[in-house]
Amino acid sequence: MKKVTLVFSLFAMSTFAASWEGVISDAKCAEKHAGEKLNTSCVRSCVKGGAAPVFVTKDGKVLKIHNPDGLGGEENLGVRVKVDGKVDGDSLHVDSVTKL
Repeated sequence: MKKVTLVFSLFAMSTFAASWEGVISDAKCAEKHAGEKLNTSCVRSCVKGGAAPVFVTKDGKVLKIHNPDGLGGEENLGVRVKVDGKVDGDSLHVDSVTKL
């Protein structure tokens, strides 16, 4: 019984809602466009060209975006943002995005 409780506790912890600051980049370049090297036009061009959008946290962790429609449009690509959502493994479900 203890093992079952531990497994459910770990699962619940991995899918909790929280907020993160970072940059919405593209899977092709990912962290290359984070930090001080923001290149908004490149990110927007790559996403329009079919590259998947990803979220790069302030500490450089790259998360796949589970629901790209939740990003709020092109204006949030390649700029610093705060994202509210849930992380499950290496994937982020976006609830809301706010430009910083």
